[in-house]
Amino acid sequence: MPSGPTWQARADQMRAVPLAAVLDRSGAVPDRADPHKWHTAQGVLSVTGAKFINWRLGQGGGGAIDLVMHLQGLGFGQALEWLEAHFASSPIPPPSTPPRLPLRLPLPVPEHLAQVRRYLVEQRRLPTALLDPLIQAGSLYADARANAVFLLRDPRGRPVGAELRGTGPLPWRGMAPGSRKDLGAFAIPDAPLHACVLCESAIDALSCHALHPSARCLSTAGARPNPAWLTNLLAHPEPIFCGFDADDTGEAMAQAMIARHPSIRRLRPTAKDWNDVLRPEP
Repeated sequence: MPSGPTWQARADQMRAVPLAAVLDRSGAVPDRADPHKWHTAQGVLSVTGAKFINWRLGQGGGGAIDLVMHLQGLGFGQALEWLEAHFASSPIPPPSTPPRLPLRLPLPVPEHLAQVRRYLVEQRRLPTALLDPLIQAGSLYADARANAVFLLRDPRGRPVGAELRGTGPLPWRGMAPGSRKDLGAFAIPDAPLHACVLCESAIDALSCHALHPSARCLSTAGARPNPAWLTNLLAHPEPIFCGFDADDTGEAMAQAMIARHPSIRRLRPTAKDWNDVLRPEP
């Protein structure tokens, strides 16, 4: 009587199940703004190919078995059996994806611009010489809640999203609904200079450029190791530096980015982030 597949063969087969299918079957919810992010009971996971990482817990792995072990707290054998029960006898279902929301940029409210400008100059210590051209170009404005709105633009200069930063007494940040962080970025200035520095936010990009005027500074709108537009940027001759925050998340994301793109070098702020460097505590 022929023997069944070996333990190793079973594991190899199930390990290759697409992570998106596992996440979908596990009840995870794909992020509406970032196709590489999934919301799970264990926290937000970033998924790239067969690799995943949970930045909140500082854990990650590769392949479907590792993912099931992480999501459900199972041992190796139990995770393998779970995958076989769900995927061995039927075709792998395509993962459900949410409909792409249309971009809804907040409308400019000029009467709140003075509050936004005051916040950026007095609290964030950003030079007016950097802010005024952005305001004139419409890349920075105030919305109805007096949030600072920083436009993300694609390579053709078209708006594809916006970072929102609260300017009131309570810290707040977010993204405009429908923002496509994979299609573009906030950049200062628009034209390439001697080097490019990737930062975690628009305020950090402005701060970094104030400190390094010969560098073009871009925001990845959150620490992300592989934004889709990075490949095109790597084709340019200017050296690229990862200037993510000097904290655990920033370091982990910087290492992940450099592992994928070895030509990128680390440029670490001497404080937690570039804005902290620009406005040191007394």
